[in-house]
Amino acid sequence: MLTKYVDPGNKVDVVVKDRNEPDGKKTYESRVYDVLSDEEFEIHMPMEKTKLILLPVDGVFDFYFYTNNGLYQCLARVKDRYKSGGTYILLCEPTTNLRKYQRREYYRFACVLKMASRKLQEEELEAAQRNEQFYKQGLPMEGSVIVDISGGGVRFVSRNRYDAGTLIYLTYQLNIAGKEKSYEITGKILESYEVAGKPGQYEHRVKYLNMENEVREEIIRYIFEEERKNRQRRNG
Repeated sequence: MLTKYVDPGNKVDVVVKDRNEPDGKKTYESRVYDVLSDEEFEIHMPMEKTKLILLPVDGVFDFYFYTNNGLYQCLARVKDRYKSGGTYILLCEPTTNLRKYQRREYYRFACVLKMASRKLQEEELEAAQRNEQFYKQGLPMEGSVIVDISGGGVRFVSRNRYDAGTLIYLTYQLNIAGKEKSYEITGKILESYEVAGKPGQYEHRVKYLNMENEVREEIIRYIFEEERKNRQRRNG
């Protein structure tokens, strides 16, 4: 299955359990270095900021592969860690079968989109606790840029830093059926850190809160339509 669906260069997310994270897990982004067989594959050792993430040998983690045929998932064990030609590599072996992953909101689409945000005010926080959406209009907003988007959240870069756990009001526009549509969303900051080599710029990972299913599905449709357009452009 690996040799059939996964190729070198494919993006891969490695999900590990982490009690310090709000949702109990942490995701590290990497790339497939090589697929040696259906029983072994290599990935670039994940990095966070400028630090290599030394996942323990014999540790078993969730792997999500972003392939040309869609999103695939398996559990895999880290067999070894080594350096080859200046590249730090993890050698892994699947412990479960590779399967097509159907949770579409998980797929993250790389993009560049303007966004504005601010912390929720007291009344807005109270509404969020009731699973409601209420936003005061006319308050100052912080401009930022979304660098990837999914049906579950966004990753954005801003000159303003939000602490993990902060609830924010965020708004952005998507081109839906040829028309610009605005979205007003409550988000929870899952992670925030300064961008390496760019002092004063901060990257944030955000999870949507209290989002209606129709809105989520509309965002997912937008993502897959844009990805389809990108594939067509790549294929000429």
